[in-house]
Amino acid sequence: MSVYTEVSRDQLVAFLNDYSVGALVSYEGISDGIENTNYFVTTEQGQFVLTLFEQHDFGELTYFLDVMTFFYQQGIPSAHPAADKQGYYLKKLCGKPAALVMRLSGRGVNSVANIAQCRAIGDVLGKMHSVGQQFKSHRVTERGPDWRQQMAEMLLPHLDDESAELLRNELAFQARYIELDLPSGVTHSDLFRDNALFDGDELKGIIDFYYACDEYLLYDLAVAVNDWCVDERGLMDTQRYEALINAYSQQRELSENELENFNLVLRAAALRFWLSRLQDKLFPREGELTQIKDPDAFLNILQQYRQPLHYTTL
Repeated sequence: MSVYTEVSRDQLVAFLNDYSVGALVSYEGISDGIENTNYFVTTEQGQFVLTLFEQHDFGELTYFLDVMTFFYQQGIPSAHPAADKQGYYLKKLCGKPAALVMRLSGRGVNSVANIAQCRAIGDVLGKMHSVGQQFKSHRVTERGPDWRQQMAEMLLPHLDDESAELLRNELAFQARYIELDLPSGVTHSDLFRDNALFDGDELKGIIDFYYACDEYLLYDLAVAVNDWCVDERGLMDTQRYEALINAYSQQRELSENELENFNLVLRAAALRFWLSRLQDKLFPREGELTQIKDPDAFLNILQQYRQPLHYTTL
């Protein structure tokens, strides 16, 4: 969530006229994240997040908004889009697809997560994976093994020798990822600490479903573990890990095959975000409030999983 497309007050007022939300009171750009243009919008009748989509077309976005609406209707605390006066969730603003989403209370977890927050995320993700089996629409992941291979080839010439060798070795190790016989379904695939809003230790909701896709459910869990279960040094923490996994398992029990392959999937999730952050660092896009996140955080996590007998092999 950044600002790549500037929206004037007059443009926003005209956009909001199609909604029954009252007059515009204020708005401001959001600097967190890296993919889309986002604004906090306050009107006479509520608070919203306005998103202008920089990477997706209208056809793709219908899926994302359907995912958000589905989970909200299933009782998952999550952001959901507001419909305009004609009943549509998706419109156009400044030449870009745009949606107005209800703003949830609470804040993202900006520091390391505590045990209670890890437990809450494990619980809600397990529920999402259970009820998500009823979701009928499908979308192939755009950040799977093919993307990881292509991105690696683009980035390898820009890496130092040690990092390049690690990347080549990791791609070889993960080559069998596509052959794993693991439960799949709709996944969030980006459930980071800034995509879950808390009031203290109380989870208020999940946001930013714009990487949602069909994937291994275990991959979705791995993405969460890699961000929520690190300590102040960026190292995986046993207590946080066990709190998240145990809470998840109360809602959805992991299969024997998932347990056996968890180390590989954790490494695939770490590799995906190391590569995407390297891309953002080495090939940045221009934006008014663009935020570039540190690739080394996920390189460090990946290196931990490469150590023999790492505890997350279960």
